[in-house]
Amino acid sequence: LYHVLCIGDCQLQTSCRIQKCTTDFVSLTSHLNSALEGFDLEFCKALRAYSACTYRNSKVCRGNLVYHSAVLGISDLMSQRNCSKDGPTSSTNPELSHDPCNYSGHTEARKHQGGEKTPPPTYLFCGLFGDPHLRTFKDRFQTCKVEGAWPLVDNNYLSVQVTNVPVVPGSSATATNKITIIFKSYQDCTDQKVYQAVTDDLPAAFVDGTTSGGDGNTKSLQIVEKVSGKYVEMHARYIGTTVYIRQLGHYLTLAIRMPQELVMAYEESQDLQLCVNGCPSSERIDDSGHLPLPVMGQLLPQSGAAHPWSVYTLETATTKCHEKMLVKDIYFYSCVFDLLTTGDTNFTAAAHSALQDVEALHPRKEHWHIFPSSGGGGLGKSSKFFVGIGLVCFILVAFL
Repeated sequence: LYHVLCIGDCQLQTSCRIQKCTTDFVSLTSHLNSALEGFDLEFCKALRAYSACTYRNSKVCRGNLVYHSAVLGISDLMSQRNCSKDGPTSSTNPELSHDPCNYSGHTEARKHQGGEKTPPPTYLFCGLFGDPHLRTFKDRFQTCKVEGAWPLVDNNYLSVQVTNVPVVPGSSATATNKITIIFKSYQDCTDQKVYQAVTDDLPAAFVDGTTSGGDGNTKSLQIVEKVSGKYVEMHARYIGTTVYIRQLGHYLTLAIRMPQELVMAYEESQDLQLCVNGCPSSERIDDSGHLPLPVMGQLLPQSGAAHPWSVYTLETATTKCHEKMLVKDIYFYSCVFDLLTTGDTNFTAAAHSALQDVEALHPRKEHWHIFPSSGGGGLGKSSKFFVGIGLVCFILVAFL
């Protein structure tokens, strides 16, 4: 039965694991008896597992005669036993059943191999939205200037860079108008894939025109368009990572969930990552997480011309944000800050969707909301946030 397959000591390239595929196939079928009922079903399941193993090694085994002999042998055996190419595969061997392009499956396989219980992987969340407001992997909340291009994430598996531009003349506040993501090449799971979004161009494909990476069936990396031109999701199964990108008004928001062990897999030269270490102190607008209430005169353009956003008072901004967010956490206060800074109601939607992304991606529900009392956010005491209706909003500074 196995005369077409190489089971002996074949001289193979070290990177080609075809012999391991063959050995696993033999171990799955050696106990089967062709005279017993159910033989064909189990044998076909083992063949499909064998075929999947050879497919995963197709690139590294290219040009290897043993590999090509095995592929032909599998095809012959499938024909002889009338096995369909699609269907269940054998899973009696823990190592064989684990999919190397599925991060959660990979961690489960390590549990089996280690022989002892290991804690489930820890996932971290980072988000950027609005003016821009940053929630780091450590659940620290900051509001920053960071004008120009800045790295959010930069490790051995993934790079995320954002570009921020000024929102209102005369204000240091900026917002994101460009996002570039590089999914780095990983084993046989995916080639390097680059994604880029800019204002009014939120594509549902990578820059090479594809919408997925890796095996066309398993799709270890995939882009899913949720709302055309407004909202896309990226799911990288091989690194257990999910990315959400939205366009609200003229600006972009980003949310990412990634395993902690992969987040921390970076070199010393890659330490400038806003999601990991936060914004440099020189780029911070907030005071230890507390937002200073914008002063209207500081935000007027040099011409002094009136703009629609000037109609927002502290009360109307608070009311507007309260329509979307009932809980007065950092997302609520960020909404108020952004409305008073820009007058653009799209920032209300940005804060609301950012909180929705937290609820969808953040692994710990008790950490979804960060409140001013915990030092996470809120408008600073000097703003007199709860005193008067828009009292401070109309103060004009003398040194315009």
